[in-house]
Amino acid sequence: MGSKNNTLVLALLVVLIFGCHCFGRGLCGTVSYDHRALIIDGKRRVLQSGSIHYPRTTPEVWPDIIRKSKEGGLDVIETYVFWNYHEPVRGQYYFEGRFDLVRFVKTVQEAGLLVHLRIGPYACAEWNYGGFPIWLHFIPGIQFRTTNEPFKEEMKRFLGKIVNLMKEENLFASQGGPIILAQVENEYGNVQGAYGIAGELYVKWAAETAVSLNTSVPWVMCQQKDAPDPVINTCNGFYCHQFTPNSPSKPKIWTENYSGWFLSFGYAIPYRPVEDLAFAVARFFEYGGTFQNYYMYFGGTNFGRTAGGPLVATSYDYDAPIDEYGFIRQPKWGHLRDLHKAIKQCEEYLISSDPTHKQLGNNLEAHIYYKSSNDCAAFLANYDSRSDANVTFNGNLYFLPAWSVSILPDCKNVIFNTAKVVSQRSLGDFSFAHSTSVDEISLEPVWSWYKEEVGIWGNNSFMEPGLLEQINTTKDTSDFLWYSTSVSADREKDIVLNIESLGHAALVFLNKRLVAFGYGNHDDASFSLTEKISLNEGNNTLDLLSMMIGLQNYGPWFDVQGAGINSVVLIGPSNGKNDISSGKWTYQVGLEGEYLGLDKVSLANSSLWNQGTPLPVYKSLIWYKMILQIGLHMTSACGHVCPPEGKGPLALNLTGMGKGQAWVNGQSIGRYWPAYLSPPTGCTDNCDYKGSYNPFKCQKKCGQPAQTLYHIPRTWVHPGDNLLVIHEELGGDPSKISLLIRTGQEICSIVSEDDPPPADSWKSNLEFKSQSPEVQLTCEKGWHITSINFASFGTPSGNCGTFSPGNCHADMLSIVQKVCIGQEGCSIPVSAANLGDPCPGVLKSFVVEALCSN
Repeated sequence: MGSKNNTLVLALLVVLIFGCHCFGRGLCGTVSYDHRALIIDGKRRVLQSGSIHYPRTTPEVWPDIIRKSKEGGLDVIETYVFWNYHEPVRGQYYFEGRFDLVRFVKTVQEAGLLVHLRIGPYACAEWNYGGFPIWLHFIPGIQFRTTNEPFKEEMKRFLGKIVNLMKEENLFASQGGPIILAQVENEYGNVQGAYGIAGELYVKWAAETAVSLNTSVPWVMCQQKDAPDPVINTCNGFYCHQFTPNSPSKPKIWTENYSGWFLSFGYAIPYRPVEDLAFAVARFFEYGGTFQNYYMYFGGTNFGRTAGGPLVATSYDYDAPIDEYGFIRQPKWGHLRDLHKAIKQCEEYLISSDPTHKQLGNNLEAHIYYKSSNDCAAFLANYDSRSDANVTFNGNLYFLPAWSVSILPDCKNVIFNTAKVVSQRSLGDFSFAHSTSVDEISLEPVWSWYKEEVGIWGNNSFMEPGLLEQINTTKDTSDFLWYSTSVSADREKDIVLNIESLGHAALVFLNKRLVAFGYGNHDDASFSLTEKISLNEGNNTLDLLSMMIGLQNYGPWFDVQGAGINSVVLIGPSNGKNDISSGKWTYQVGLEGEYLGLDKVSLANSSLWNQGTPLPVYKSLIWYKMILQIGLHMTSACGHVCPPEGKGPLALNLTGMGKGQAWVNGQSIGRYWPAYLSPPTGCTDNCDYKGSYNPFKCQKKCGQPAQTLYHIPRTWVHPGDNLLVIHEELGGDPSKISLLIRTGQEICSIVSEDDPPPADSWKSNLEFKSQSPEVQLTCEKGWHITSINFASFGTPSGNCGTFSPGNCHADMLSIVQKVCIGQEGCSIPVSAANLGDPCPGVLKSFVVEALCSN
């Protein structure tokens, strides 16, 4: 039988496997696939997707984030499932609050979007232990992610639990639900070689197990070249246009297109220019892709101890189109929305044929999709990282900036170019960064404190010979493990203390006095610490507090990577090395304050807390507490601090603190570490988007903390008294802590006369070139344009926030004020006919700077 017939038979088989079996119920959606696309209810679909992880925000704001995703042009929401929080104890399940998976999927469905459910159950995701529950590690004889029977038994059980839960709630497409794809395993191909033949067998087993669960939707495996039929292998990466599935019957799917990169303590902040991100997306669809997903579209926050590691920061903002606090990030969100609209205009062509390639010159090419010989859509690409170009296509001349793609839904009119950003821009790096849109309130009320005991503090300590590995000892019930021993000296003397640690950080106390602090970084959590110390005559106590900062979440055999102190050597001036590693050590899991529950609301008025002056500052291992009053107005009558009521998020500025964790009303807002500064070099304010991207290409905030602002969800506070608890490990000054409240946003739009009209205004029967580009301004929902700070048509100079009139200038202030003030959004066509012509024959731009507020 010919290859085309083989492909047809396999395609029919796929339809049968994933077909719908609910003919009599009315609610039914079939999901299958062929080489070209996913097929939903018998129709090939071009789909834009975005990752939103339900635990990285709160259920109350899920609808708003999903709405913004839909308005941004998404069709699908993609999420992992987080095993360690859904089954914290074997056989005991949790699906509440931020972990209410069913509620999240139904919220997506209510918005009219589809779902890709990445069950895994391995997630990676910079999530603690990659999403595996720690109890899994202690099952006798277990080995993760290989042909190990104890592991396969547990994995199969959890896969079945999630699939059955979705079935019970009628959430698969064949039941009328939104789930159209499911994923088993995750990026296993990246590490498979370390597992040998057992890895190959495991992949086959995982695929067979997933398909046997009869979800009625296709399964995928990302980064898995040997994914067995009918499971679809998919691509993850910054660029996936050259990816080819492992079977001619499978569509080209991109499960992770990185919108930026994750943040680690001690590192600069990575970001990805939207011109490059749009270029990557356009190239993917140019080369035959029909489903791509942004990782992340909304990143959110690693609350509590959910951050993986090592040393992944609490913010999971990811430079995503929707930022950590749920605000739209411009111009990324708007430029991608316009791209999605342009691709949607080409959908009927993309699903009708495979692309035809045409070389247009050096690093210049076209891909054309035909419905008939004279009816087509085209992508024109200049993938040179330096040189702009003029190209001739179908007898017409087109200008292609370097590293860009133009989209022509009729093979004639350019309705979008990836390098020409016409969507509005936000001023400032972060949602809370610009002073005129933010209220910053110093927290000056009376603080209470509790000084942590150094070393062994409870009767649940134990003694063992030698140095214990930390994870096996604490079972991840705490970040902390005390190692304590006694060192004797026949006289006072100075020696050198050398400590080796597998990671991640450690405080060193000699005779209860802090003498050293050591730590690793995300790429290498291990560290060495060498310190000169002075021993007293007689016995000296040596207390080492080893700190975890997120369990490892990635790599081959990551589950057995260790942590904690593994060598302690004393080096004297005369008697050489004294290795005390194998001596007797006393151990204590966790901190006294954790054991007492100082973070809990029930202890807010406990006599354990001290008050008075002066406030102890820059002390290690100290707990701080204050009462934050939330009222209707900020007035001195509150007695404390009274942020206005509202629905917007809050941010705690912890710039003055060292390292620790913070809680609001008993809810952990995560680990903080402002004292760990990023390297002083390697950043640029204007990163060139042209050329291949990597996480270290575009960085900002060199020489500064990775994170100083910490997200407090509005639903975690309430009118009246609210408890703020800080556990400071290194030393800081809580009087420098402040609360930030977003009250508005400054926006800017720059549109040139030669920019294309809005992509969604294109109609095949209209002369697109006769239409005008537009300045479009939009505030966050509930906010309105309250002032126009600058408006000029001509050749203004400067950048957003610093524009001034140029040599050619027509003042547009009154026109823009009339159209936009008091509106949530407005648009104004950009043309001399509409705005007047202050300098005929000169290419002009329309620039508007505005303020949105509530």
